[in-house]
Amino acid sequence: MIKFTEEHEWLRTDGDEVIVGITAHAAEQLGDIVFVELPEADTEVAKDDEIVVIESVKAASDILAPLDGTITEVNEAIVENPALVNEDPMEAGWFFKLKLADPSEMDTLMDEAAYKAYVAD
Repeated sequence: MIKFTEEHEWLRTDGDEVIVGITAHAAEQLGDIVFVELPEADTEVAKDDEIVVIESVKAASDILAPLDGTITEVNEAIVENPALVNEDPMEAGWFFKLKLADPSEMDTLMDEAAYKAYVAD
């Protein structure tokens, strides 16, 4: 299952965790990403905490925690090669894995059809 936030993040269920990244739409809007700063694994986060810093040729942006939980793993590959976020935002360019405090909160997020309608507006 994959869900989307209004902040252009995607969350894909992976066992009892979710993998989090930014959408192709967000990567396109940001332009070429040149720097990514990720949180530490085992960090507890609350929804809307600023947890990732991204710098692109256009701007610096913060990525917010989409839901409450604990970060279990981060994608070091995008720290070494930030361009992965632009090249493959929905797969290789993921940011972190999150063990949700309340997995039912996924139900509050948009599905793919709702997200496509959201970005079309």
